[in-house]
Amino acid sequence: MKDYGQTLLLLLGVAIGAVCGLIFGPGASLVRPIGEMFLNLMFVLVIPLVFFSIASSVKRMTDERKVWRVLGWSILVFFITSVVAGVLTWLVCEFWNPLGQFATKIPPERSGVAGLALAGKSFLQTVENLFTVGDLHHLLTRENLLPLIVFSAFFGAATSLCGKKGEPMSNLLDSGMSVMMGFMRLLMYAAPICLGCYFADLVGNLGGQFLGSYLNSLLILVAVSIFLYFGVNSLYIFLAGGKKLLGSYWGSIAGPSLMAISTCSSAATIPSGIEAVKRMGANDTIAESVIPLGINIHKDGSVVSGVLKTIFVVAFFGLTGYGCPEIVGIAILTSIVVGAVPVGGMTGEILICSILGVDAGFAATLLVISTLVDIPATLINTADNIVSAVWVDKLCRKS
Repeated sequence: MKDYGQTLLLLLGVAIGAVCGLIFGPGASLVRPIGEMFLNLMFVLVIPLVFFSIASSVKRMTDERKVWRVLGWSILVFFITSVVAGVLTWLVCEFWNPLGQFATKIPPERSGVAGLALAGKSFLQTVENLFTVGDLHHLLTRENLLPLIVFSAFFGAATSLCGKKGEPMSNLLDSGMSVMMGFMRLLMYAAPICLGCYFADLVGNLGGQFLGSYLNSLLILVAVSIFLYFGVNSLYIFLAGGKKLLGSYWGSIAGPSLMAISTCSSAATIPSGIEAVKRMGANDTIAESVIPLGINIHKDGSVVSGVLKTIFVVAFFGLTGYGCPEIVGIAILTSIVVGAVPVGGMTGEILICSILGVDAGFAATLLVISTLVDIPATLINTADNIVSAVWVDKLCRKS
């Protein structure tokens, strides 16, 4: 229960806020400033959090030279499994919209919002607008998280390449990441009360049927997770090594799966994940490289959750022009950011809002989805990393 304490308190706070919203209706807006204060602190924190976390993570991976031996195959396998998970979720949502009937009752003033505010006249101009800015001070706004991520990644790689001369900066990045993580943990202690106030206002103004959208999101992710965990992963393993490897996989996956469910932490499953991959016959170096690397940049459970949250925003604000490629692409990008930012709070949610060009305050609404689906998402993160390590081992042996 200790590992779930923060999650349970957050859900309890949101539930109490929702009940108050149902009771008091629009009058619940009285407590909205309390929720807004929490969001403002989160928005201020997210900039240094992303910088230190991304830069430190990239610097650390660049230092670990053994990672580069299998990096190419790892990225390919990671990308393929993430695309499969994302497309599968998108297909389910095509028939089962997480907003349910509420999607057809969006207030007129919320519909027709222009999404992807940084879109240019051409594809290359859109890429330019999404990933770069013209001046350093523009990086210090939550609307430009993607350029900040790119800058932070290059900063971390450059720090590592400087060798001994870069050691002071390397220590600063590691220290800064630790401080930001501590800051985030302190801030999250206030989350149950502050988000409870936020949802009292939200439900009070939009009505209780909005709560059914969260239930839909949870059911969709559970259904997709079950199919991925038992069906798709079994197919991956069978294609990699036939029935024998499939039997070994199901004999080895129990430990990492139980660790994922009991801790709700992908990082906590690293030792058991490495051991499971080794028991399946993979090379020790590959097991010890791919599993930690996957924890940082490969989270298929987060991809599933990201597709849900992106569709949630698109449906709620009545955005148009977003098909499978755009939605899955946003989800994969979000999963990479979430993986590189430990206890990243609403970083992924803010990024989704930033890319889609909607009010970043809506990230608090998306955070509830992340909290609800944390357990199945962590389970899929863990299982898919093990499957990916097996495939990387197979591809490396062939090459």
